Amino acid sequence: MNPEKRRAFFEALKTNNPKPTTELEYSTPFELLAAVLLSAQATDVSVNKGTRILFPIANTPKAIYELGEKGLIPYIQHIGLYKTKAKHLIETCRLLMERHDGEVPEDREALEALPGVGRKTANVILNTAFGHPTMAVDTHIFRVSNRTGLAPGKDVLAVEMALLKRVPKDFLVDAHHWLILHGRYTCKARKPECGQCIVEPLCSFKEKNFSK
Repeated sequence: MNPEKRRAFFEALKTNNPKPTTELEYSTPFELLAAVLLSAQATDVSVNKGTRILFPIANTPKAIYELGEKGLIPYIQHIGLYKTKAKHLIETCRLLMERHDGEVPEDREALEALPGVGRKTANVILNTAFGHPTMAVDTHIFRVSNRTGLAPGKDVLAVEMALLKRVPKDFLVDAHHWLILHGRYTCKARKPECGQCIVEPLCSFKEKNFSK
């Protein structure tokens, strides 16, 4: 995909969705961090179901830490890997209080030092909470980038680096959300809805699906 097509690709996505954002529900950087930690190998729907009950009760590092693992689990036990996630979230709360005065750091190294926070999660926080032009490559972005020819890569880091180079700078802050939503609802893994795709004319995928 050449630079002209890449710009047209994102112009189409922007026209369709001018202000994209995560489907995780949050109102503070900490709520976002907690939700993202809970979302690993789980759906945003299942996480939101839990945080809608949890956050009115406890939505700060201090409040969730005071719940403890046993107090936290009833809110999240419907989410996959909830025991590990409870442990990570409680420890993250402790470290945020000890190292960062209870605030979420706007720094990649500090974020990745928190339990359960890897490069992808750090990128989500930096992008969504703080507006950094980062690219958190999940399974949807990896698939869309390779399938369309937008930014092919053998692994998530290669795709991330390719996207940072290829996405026009004026689209970079929102590109993460556009690509996730496009992969989640249109460019699906098993049966992409090419007939409903607004960027289909720009896509180099050879096995396009136009069946209804």
